Amino acid sequence: MPILHKIVLAPDSFKGTMSSAEVCSIMAEQVRLHMPGAQTVSIPVADGGEGTVDAFLAAMPGEKVFLPVRGPYGEEVRGFYGLLDGGETAVVETAACAGLTLAGENRRAEKTTTYGVGQLIAGAAESGCEKIIVGLGGSATNDGGAGAACALGARFLDAAGRPFVPVGETLGSVETIDLSGLCPALRRVRLVAMCDIDNPLCGPRGAAVVFGPQKGADARTVRLLDRNLAHFAAVIRRDLGRDVLKIPGAGAAGGMGAGMAALLGAELCPGIRTVLDAVHFDSRASGADLIFTGEGRLDAQSLQGKVISGVAARAGRLGVPLVAVVGGIGDGIGPIYDMGVSAVFSINRLPVDFSIAKAGSRENLAAAMENILRLIAAF
Repeated sequence: MPILHKIVLAPDSFKGTMSSAEVCSIMAEQVRLHMPGAQTVSIPVADGGEGTVDAFLAAMPGEKVFLPVRGPYGEEVRGFYGLLDGGETAVVETAACAGLTLAGENRRAEKTTTYGVGQLIAGAAESGCEKIIVGLGGSATNDGGAGAACALGARFLDAAGRPFVPVGETLGSVETIDLSGLCPALRRVRLVAMCDIDNPLCGPRGAAVVFGPQKGADARTVRLLDRNLAHFAAVIRRDLGRDVLKIPGAGAAGGMGAGMAALLGAELCPGIRTVLDAVHFDSRASGADLIFTGEGRLDAQSLQGKVISGVAARAGRLGVPLVAVVGGIGDGIGPIYDMGVSAVFSINRLPVDFSIAKAGSRENLAAAMENILRLIAAF
């Protein structure tokens, strides 16, 4: 039996089923049962999506601040942000008020709004913090961040000069952008947007084409959303002098990456890199014999800056083998092995729909971890 002295657990959440902290707990319990001599180091992580605030709070002192904001369809939800560093830094999750989990089965990308995200940013800015980090992952939206900008004082006018709050299906009606009324508190805040993907705003790899279908958009709606984002980009270029079409990450959160950069002056950065730096991953994982990571679904999109690819890059530099334990495995994952992942395992034991599989996700994760650890112990 190989002797493993130190095992690091650094998974993302399994969206809609388990938080990253819960995944760590289940993994750690199986390591304790089957390799009782090994030290486990749990590092819950996120890439800017669901669980990002918790990942930061697990790494440094802080607190969650709750406030009522608008949800993806304008309904009131209990939103939150994390306040860190004695109040100097705030972390906002787009998923906390505009996320797919909140939309549930009612997914209509053309109707959803990021307005609540702007309300959270405003609350954080007015609290006196100096830096706001906004995680863009896990959204149900495709409004180019216009909703968030509206909540912060931006005005979008149609051809008749009437102000309105654009959503995905009405971005094409934006004729003028007026930022003169933006929240004054933003002027002294450094705004950083964490992108979990590097996709551009429009086109074959853009927000609507790649991510629209998972947000409920059919082929006709995808074409409408893509066309409207292109129109929005043209208005931004004319009125604000910023070309957002080719910015990596502009397509994050249904084009909110573009909106954050052009409308609010945010810096765009890879989400997982920001989190791994914040949780001091390299120093905590140093000397490990094995690292486990994971997320709800591993597919071609996972190669574009999400948790597994980010952890793989760090594991590769540290020279530590990495095993990915995931909910499901999609097409196009071959390159993941060249990025530092040693092996990939799905927790699902039967080919059933997610609506059925999610009920047993905790038991399935425990069983998968048990089998992997038994296999390791057999050599």
